Amino acid sequence: MNKAALDELLIGRLCAELTLPEPDPARWRDQIREVCAQIRDQYLRYPGISRAALAMAPTDLETVRVCEGMLAILLAGGVAPQAAAWAVDALLLYVAAYCLEVSTVRRRSARDDAVWVVDRDDLLRRFAALPAETFPHTRRHATELTAGEGHDRFDFTLGLMVDGLR
Repeated sequence: MNKAALDELLIGRLCAELTLPEPDPARWRDQIREVCAQIRDQYLRYPGISRAALAMAPTDLETVRVCEGMLAILLAGGVAPQAAAWAVDALLLYVAAYCLEVSTVRRRSARDDAVWVVDRDDLLRRFAALPAETFPHTRRHATELTAGEGHDRFDFTLGLMVDGLR
């Protein structure tokens, strides 16, 4: 069995652990966010799997089950079929990309690559040192650019994506 097949089996196994809600037109936005958060949490438990997820079309029955559930939620919310189909793809790509970034930072922070990881205070200092005439907005809004704890940015971006549907 090759690596791609193993990755697909592992992702399928992770998807088997996800709980998909019965689509509720009144709660569809919360439901799709909750499913994406479950996928995020699974991918973050197994660093490296998100890289494989970026390059994989859903063909395993469990990954197709998750896509089916996500599609059903979006359709129940009144999202047009084509937009819903592409939204499932976009949401899964975003979750995988987010998890890949988080996993990469965690891995590098735990090794000698820690100098690669810039903490918030250092980033604020770097932004403050930028020439004001060239970077007025970055300097002025450095706090906003570096804000967020935990999965705040993940939740924000999912909100942008989901709220843009309909």
